[in-house]
Amino acid sequence: MNRRLTSLATQWTVLVPVLAVVLLGLTWGRHQPVAVVVLACVVLAGAVLAAVHHAEVVAHRVGEPFGSLVLAIAVTIIEVALIVTLMADGGAKSATLARDTVFAAVMITCNGIVGLCLLMASLRHGTAVFNPEGTGAALATVATLATLSLVLPTFTTSKPGPEFSGVQLTFAALTSLILYGLFVATQTVRHRTYFLPITRQGDVITADDHAAMPSARAAWTSLVLLGLALIGVVGLAKGVSPAIESGVQAAGLPQAVVGVVIALLVLLPETIAALRSARRDRVQTSLNLALGSAMASIGLTIPAVALASVWLPGPLVLGLGATHMLLLALTVVVGSLTVVPGRATPLQGGVHLVLFAAYLELAINP
Repeated sequence: MNRRLTSLATQWTVLVPVLAVVLLGLTWGRHQPVAVVVLACVVLAGAVLAAVHHAEVVAHRVGEPFGSLVLAIAVTIIEVALIVTLMADGGAKSATLARDTVFAAVMITCNGIVGLCLLMASLRHGTAVFNPEGTGAALATVATLATLSLVLPTFTTSKPGPEFSGVQLTFAALTSLILYGLFVATQTVRHRTYFLPITRQGDVITADDHAAMPSARAAWTSLVLLGLALIGVVGLAKGVSPAIESGVQAAGLPQAVVGVVIALLVLLPETIAALRSARRDRVQTSLNLALGSAMASIGLTIPAVALASVWLPGPLVLGLGATHMLLLALTVVVGSLTVVPGRATPLQGGVHLVLFAAYLELAINP
């Protein structure tokens, strides 16, 4: 019976990514009736769960922190492609799309995912334990990237409005790539142990004893299916975005809410994977996913849109407004105080979730 259930689960996680890509190919660039939109939402949810399954297979094969890095980079690369596509199709109204999407990703990951994981782990295990060296390095990199890319444009004077000049945008793109590359080298080569889960006694957990190591063939198959699932997730999210946009407009909500909803959909695989790790008391893995996704979102998106701005019409607005800068500053301060002790209680998780709720509230009622 157990073998039969395992076989059905395996078939399901194989079929859904393929179905998602097929449905994406059939519906791409076409106006969709309500029934197709509902079907796309159902398949999108299935693709999210399949992506989490395959990401965990790959992560178990390659170990931490490489497993977290695979999912974060895969999601972000496809997210970047989505942003550039929407900017090319959106005209003048897409001038702030990159800024809104990146900032939404930062707030979702640094407050939403981090808060949920800390709350879950601390309620289930008493306290959430993690490595402050690795987590602090990740948070510092996210804070620097966010400030250089999203805060400075508001104060520069070379160009009117919250925009970078060509030289400034090139500098921001290059520094984003350099910092992200330096962090990846630190995480995976020179100081890999800083990013591994730890026990409550402070010992590094180098292997997961809960399941047998998947074969190389299974890992490569899951990597391919992970890519298909993520393409389906992001592509179908773009396909249902007109329906989301219409719903937002009918409700009288600001246009920025569309970006928040799409960012939430795109980050669902990482959110579920992070929560599963937190439930197993692997909080460091959860934080690797959350902060790594925020970092990849900035470090890969800014260079991509900088390059795309060469041929895309219209301005590229990256500078945040005063309200969002205040939320970003508070997130960095609270995150630093959370990271320093290397352990967290439900209070810290609740504080991050309140910050995330404040971001959502101000997105709806600016």
